[in-house]
Order: sequence, then structure tokens, then C-alpha cells
Amino acid sequence: MNGGAPRVVWFIWPTNPQGISAKSVAQRLVQLDRPAHLVWNPVRGEIVQQLPPSRAACGLRGDLNRQGRACIQIRVLGSVEEPFTDTKLDGLDEILSWLDSWEVPRHWPAGPPLPFPHSLTSRGTTRLWSRGGHFGHSQVPGAVEGDPGAIDVTRLLRQHPPPTVEVPRQREELRLLERVI
Repeated sequence: MNGGAPRVVWFIWPTNPQGISAKSVAQRLVQLDRPAHLVWNPVRGEIVQQLPPSRAACGLRGDLNRQGRACIQIRVLGSVEEPFTDTKLDGLDEILSWLDSWEVPRHWPAGPPLPFPHSLTSRGTTRLWSRGGHFGHSQVPGAVEGDPGAIDVTRLLRQHPPPTVEVPRQREELRLLERVI
């Protein structure tokens, strides 16, 4: 690995996660000589590690596979049309803990990935890529693929939007209201 900010890239392996196992996809990736770091079936909770993060995977073009202290690539069984974050996310806590141990920041510098097919026109920038964090495959500089589609990045990162807090009225406003009534 070439050093720099650690990152993770989320890919889709187009298949029905109800009927195909992560192990089967992992075996197919080996046959294609395109192993990922992890293969994940979010419906069944199956996780298969194919490579250590200290070794480059093969899902990106050129030297992008080697950029960062870690450039972890995760193949998720699912579809670009139906976001996998709309289903069960069994095994996600284990994946996030593992990514935390590799110091991958829990932020999405390029913002949420666009829905498919709009994601095909998305252009990743090297400026955002250099920050590290989480990226959809469509957000990687030079990518021409449209995965993972419109996933819910806050759900994926186990982050919750801040709760809306009602601002209390000031005491003077309350007194004025009491006088009017």
C-alpha cells in the first residue's frame, strides 16, 4: 500500500442475496482473479474475508487499489436498483468494528452515492478521494460503473441524524403572551 488516508470502497455484486451465499461469490471472484477484501451478504449476515487490508484488492482501475494505508474493498450482494441499506444489515456491526480497527474514518466525503443510472455519470475527484473514508464504487476517480446505487450512508455508517430539538421560548415572550391572553 502506498500510504495516505485509509478508505473503503463499497461495490455491488449483482445477485439475489436471498439465494446466493457470500462464499459462492467469493469463490467466483477468485476464479475471475478479482478478489475483494470482504464479500458480504447483508440479508444472511455472511462475511467472507478474501484478503488482508495490507494487501491490494483488484476491484479498481490502475494504482487506485494501492492508495491509502488501507484501501479496503467490500463486495455486497444485492442490486444497484434496490439499495442494500433498505434490507437487513446483518453483520454490519462486525464490519464497522473491523474498519474502525484499520482507522477508516466514518464519513462519506463525496456525499451519498447517486441512484442508478444517474450514478453512471458521477465523477469522483482526487481531492475527495485523498481524504479517505467511505466511497461508493461510482465515486472513485476514473470509475465508469454505477454501483452501489442510492444507499443510505447514515444507516450504513450507523450514524443517526441529530434529533430535532424544540427551542424553548424566552421568558419575556411568555410574559407577553400571558398579558395578551
